[in-house]
Amino acid sequence: MADFLETKRGSSAPLQRAFLVGVQTPEMPDGEGDELLIELRELVENLGMTVVASPLVKLRTKTPATLIGKGKAEEISAQAKEAGCDVIVFDAPLSPAQQRNWEELSELATIDREEVILEVFADRAQTRAAVLQVALARMEYSLPRLTRAWTHLSRQRGKGAMGGEGETQLEQDRRVVRDRITRLKAELTEVIQQRGVQRRRRLRIPLPTAAIVGYTNAGKSSLLNALTGAHVLAEDKLFATLETRTRTLYLLSDEENGTGESLVLTDTVGFIRRLPKDLFAAFRATFEEAADADLLLHVLDASDDALEVHMTTTQELLKELELDGIERWIVLNKADRCEPERLAALERAHEGAIVIHASEAAGIVPLRERLVQWSREHRAKEQAEPRDDDDAVSDETHTESLVPAFEMPDERPWPATVFDDV
Repeated sequence: MADFLETKRGSSAPLQRAFLVGVQTPEMPDGEGDELLIELRELVENLGMTVVASPLVKLRTKTPATLIGKGKAEEISAQAKEAGCDVIVFDAPLSPAQQRNWEELSELATIDREEVILEVFADRAQTRAAVLQVALARMEYSLPRLTRAWTHLSRQRGKGAMGGEGETQLEQDRRVVRDRITRLKAELTEVIQQRGVQRRRRLRIPLPTAAIVGYTNAGKSSLLNALTGAHVLAEDKLFATLETRTRTLYLLSDEENGTGESLVLTDTVGFIRRLPKDLFAAFRATFEEAADADLLLHVLDASDDALEVHMTTTQELLKELELDGIERWIVLNKADRCEPERLAALERAHEGAIVIHASEAAGIVPLRERLVQWSREHRAKEQAEPRDDDDAVSDETHTESLVPAFEMPDERPWPATVFDDV
């Protein structure tokens, strides 16, 4: 569980009551502060805390010491203490100095959106790769913030196994964290190299590949389940799963199509606005699972008023990952929650979009039919312009994608055999 959740100053009790602070700046579109605050509330509640209050501060200029003005800072501190809160959570990023100043002012633990997302990831990570990636991101985030955890920083220790003469506790802590970061990077490199071998083995299998991408909680895992018959965890909450899952999707059986049609389908980790840079860097390999895809299924929550913002966020992150050149289909999910007029407007705005309700498997048949046609065309193109095996796996040192290993089963009709992450 999250470090900041475990204890509060001078107590062994877990943090339970949160006071959220949203920020709306002049540079932000109208209403974005409220949207982000709703998102932050869900993230905090996913960590098991109760949100007591969530005011939105309209910030004209940022204050170096506390981000917001002194008077407003004192007002929020008093409100949080009066409400019996034990943690203040900012939706805006706080510098280490601002975080320290807020804790001194309020005498309460103070964190920001970045730390919340880190802890949600830490809470959900299960595989060795995910655990290592989150641990690395947390260590790199905590390094400049170590003074928050200590009140005896002026104390010095003499020579010994723990440090040289005159080394302060803070210096020792920094050295311990840096050593831990080095070890985590080494362990993660080993895992990535192992997965890289498995990835190259998979690339030799002559099947087209598709990756499901999109904003968190758009319904990516539900789509994977509906298409393949898998049983991946799919819950209505942010970052319900953090593991990349790969399945074989059998589009047509042998009886229906001679040799059959199938493809490899991968569900990737969801995107989110203001994704912590340390976490993005650590999980870059996981996001880049889509790099080997021939097709991206971009899932959007059709019922979400922030759909266009979520789509833009995903597109920007895909561009940063240099995946924007891959063919991409728009999939409008959760259509059952939309008014007919809204759904019609979305279809006009996103020509060629596929409308589905993945959790009930509605609209899946037309999507499968399009995938059959696409798979045939892709296979024909590959046969006309065969790739050299060495080209597909030429970079033997490329170890950025974390892909579960699997051996292809004998051909069989849909539904797919499940290949769990390892």
